[in-house]
Amino acid sequence: MLDEKPRCGVRVDCYVARVMADPARRRATYQDVLDSPPDKIAEVVHGELHLGSRPGLTHSSVRTALLGELALPFQRGRGGPGGWIILHEPELHLHDDILVPDLAAWRRERLPVIEDVAYTTLAPDWICEILSPSTEKFDRVDKMPIYAAAGVQHAWLIHPVRRTLEVHGLHNGKWLTLGIHRDDQRVHDAPFDALELELAILWQGLAPPPGWDRPSEAAAVYDPAGEYSRYEGY
Repeated sequence: MLDEKPRCGVRVDCYVARVMADPARRRATYQDVLDSPPDKIAEVVHGELHLGSRPGLTHSSVRTALLGELALPFQRGRGGPGGWIILHEPELHLHDDILVPDLAAWRRERLPVIEDVAYTTLAPDWICEILSPSTEKFDRVDKMPIYAAAGVQHAWLIHPVRRTLEVHGLHNGKWLTLGIHRDDQRVHDAPFDALELELAILWQGLAPPPGWDRPSEAAAVYDPAGEYSRYEGY
């Protein structure tokens, strides 16, 4: 199935191969990922193969800016505490699911050595997804419960068009929204709360979102069973 939608102002194609649409058909496996077109991001969620196009320029710019802010102090220990391994688009094999977050990080004591392998089965301590119109529902509704079930403790969701950062923490197996930050706020958020993050750096150089009026946001709860609900307040 082909879904053509704009991603942060840049047109992309997002393909979803629904191998389970016919009950007689088999579940997608890692071999399906290996056989996928090289220009696609292949993920397997609940037995379905999802093939997403490469991110647009706005998406890439925000991801690069965030990685630049975190890598020196938290991975290399320059001006910060160090103690982390931060990777760009690592392939995660979490039980039967295969996910590729925009960024993921492990505390160094859990991942002391980076092996020369294609993927890891070790769930990260933190993930970050950069949301776009074509991926937001998939990231929120499908992938977030899998991260929770795997024991990921921290998740950041960044929306470049809305200029927002959502900070989620795992609590009793469910995602609890700890904060929603906007525009040029300066924040200290787990697990990288040792230093201040200036959100304006993430949006630097981006075209202003046309006609965006930034409606109020509600906090959100995710659980490993795949349920998704919103409630007022934190």
